[in-house]
Amino acid sequence: MTFQDVQALDLNDPLADRKKQFSLPADCIYLDGNSLGALPIRAKNRTREVIEQQWGQDLIKSWNTHHWIDLPAQTGEKIASLIGAAAGQVICCDSISVNLFKLLCSALNMQKGRTVVLSQQDNFPTDLYMVQGLAELLGQQQCELRLQGGDNIVEALTADVAVLLLTQVNFRTGYMHDMQLITQLAHQQGILVIWDLAHSAGALPIELDKCEVDFAVGCGYKYLNGGPGAPAFVYVAERHQAIAKQPLSGWMGHAKPFDFSPQYQPGQGMLRFLCGTPSIVSMSVLDAALEVFDGVDMCVVRDKSCKLAQLYIGLVAQAHLTNKLTLISPLRNEDRGSQVSYTHVHAFAICQALIARNIICDFRAPDVLRVGFTPLYTSYVDIWNAVEHLQDIVHNEIYHETKYNQLNKVT
Repeated sequence: MTFQDVQALDLNDPLADRKKQFSLPADCIYLDGNSLGALPIRAKNRTREVIEQQWGQDLIKSWNTHHWIDLPAQTGEKIASLIGAAAGQVICCDSISVNLFKLLCSALNMQKGRTVVLSQQDNFPTDLYMVQGLAELLGQQQCELRLQGGDNIVEALTADVAVLLLTQVNFRTGYMHDMQLITQLAHQQGILVIWDLAHSAGALPIELDKCEVDFAVGCGYKYLNGGPGAPAFVYVAERHQAIAKQPLSGWMGHAKPFDFSPQYQPGQGMLRFLCGTPSIVSMSVLDAALEVFDGVDMCVVRDKSCKLAQLYIGLVAQAHLTNKLTLISPLRNEDRGSQVSYTHVHAFAICQALIARNIICDFRAPDVLRVGFTPLYTSYVDIWNAVEHLQDIVHNEIYHETKYNQLNKVT
C-alpha cells in the first residue's frame, strides 16, 4: 500500500464531503469518536440559538413556542431511524446507566419466577454496576448477576435466566455480537434481551425491529456526536410498552404532567420512560447533531468503517509493528465494530505520545491502545499519517519519555 493508493481511496469516498459539517482543528487527526464525537457545525449553531434566542429572549415560553416539551420524542425518532426502529419506540432521556436501571426493573418484573441477569465478564463496567446495585437493593432472591467469560455467551443461555444484558460492540476489543442470532436463541429460552448500543449506534447498521429485540439503550456523545454528557436514549419494543413498568415514575413520565395530580398515571407509549425535566440545552445540541446523518446510508458508513479498519491493520503490519503491538480486535469485518485495539505494556504512554502530536486516540486499562473510526469525518490519509507517527513512537521507543507516563484523572 502506497500513499498514492491511500489518496485514491479518499478521492473515491462517497462520504468525503461530510467532514465539512464538523468543526475540527485543521492539524488534528481525530481517532477517538468512539469515546467522544467531534462537534458538528449545526450543533454549534443550535447551541447559540437555544441559549441566546430561545432561553435568552423567549424564556419559559419556549416550552411551547420552540417545542421544548416535545424534544425527547423528536430526538428519539431521529435516533430510531439510525437503529432500525419504527416510530414510537425510542425516546431520548437521562443517561445509559439510569435507562438501564429502568429497563432492568421492567424486564425483571415481566419475568416472574426468574431472577438471573446474565452478562459478560468484560461487558462495559457501568452496565454491570447497575445490576450489582439493583441486586443489592432488591436482594439476591429477586436479582442475581451471572457473568460469563469470553465471547461465547450462547452456551450460558439457560431457562433460569430472566434477562440477557449485552453490549453489541465490546468497548476494549471491538468484538461485535451477532444481534439477531443471540436474540433469537435467548427468546427460545424465554429470556428478555437488553442491548447496549453505546459503541455501535451511528457507526453501523442496526436492525432492532428486524432482530425482534426487546429493549436497548445507547448514548448520544460517541458516534452520534451530541457532545460531552449528551442525553442517552432508550428503546422498548412496541409489544412490551403496555406492560413494561419502570420504577422511576417522575413527573415527565406522567400521562398529564401539568395536571399535577398526586397520583401517578404512566404516559402513553415511550413517554412513560421519561423521568425528570429534560436537559434542554444538551438535548437540543444532540438533536441538531443528528442532522449530519440526513441522507446518509448506514451501509455506506459501515463499508467505509471496515475499509478504514482494514487499512489501519494493514499499515501497522506494513510498518513492522506486529511484533511489538498485539492485535486483540477480530480480523473479520463481520466480527468487529468501528474500532481497532492493540495491547502493549506501554500502551498508555504510546497513546500520550500520539496525543502530543495531535493524533487523538485513547487508552483502556490495563494495556489497550484503542483507535476509533468515525467514517463521517475520518479520511484514509488520516490513517496513513497516524500509523507513520505510531511507527516512529514505537520503533524509537519515544514512549519511555517521562512526560508521556504521567497519569491524569481521565486516561
